[in-house]
Amino acid sequence: MVVKVTYFVHGTTIDNENGIATGWAPGELSDTGKEQAVELAKQTAHIRFNAVFCSDLKRAVDSATISFSGKNKIIQDKRLRECNYGDFNSKPEKFKKDMTRYIDRPFPNGECYKDVEKRIVGFVLFLKENYDNKHIAIVAHQAPQLALEVITKHKTWKEAITGEWRSVGKWQPGWEYSL
Repeated sequence: MVVKVTYFVHGTTIDNENGIATGWAPGELSDTGKEQAVELAKQTAHIRFNAVFCSDLKRAVDSATISFSGKNKIIQDKRLRECNYGDFNSKPEKFKKDMTRYIDRPFPNGECYKDVEKRIVGFVLFLKENYDNKHIAIVAHQAPQLALEVITKHKTWKEAITGEWRSVGKWQPGWEYSL
């Protein structure tokens, strides 16, 4: 028995365009991000999801609403939030040049990537208990996706961070995971 997950990242934000790491701040989709969400709706029109989950942060909620409202009820879940960068929330993203520093060590007044992993493990267990043999969509952020790479593909955090699509320039309209 398996839960199939298709993971989508939220659309581009004004912060993204300005080199700001939004973290736990709400974030506002840019015009490009809104267009990406509309395009995602078209790209996924033929797929039937049993449920659509998103982070409770505004940029993910807005992306999910634009892409999936009308087709699915959208369920917000705070476990799908981005990593809490603490003092670095809404600050220039230069600290992201070496995210591996924060695998075990929390961001100042924030959390570490292993804290995100704990949240996502809880979410995965919830999905396994409640959505067995279903196809779920998730609209969220970078850190929860990296946690899924660690949990489902048995990567180390360093492998997940250094090999992720933003680092290697290989975006796609959804990543598949089996739980």
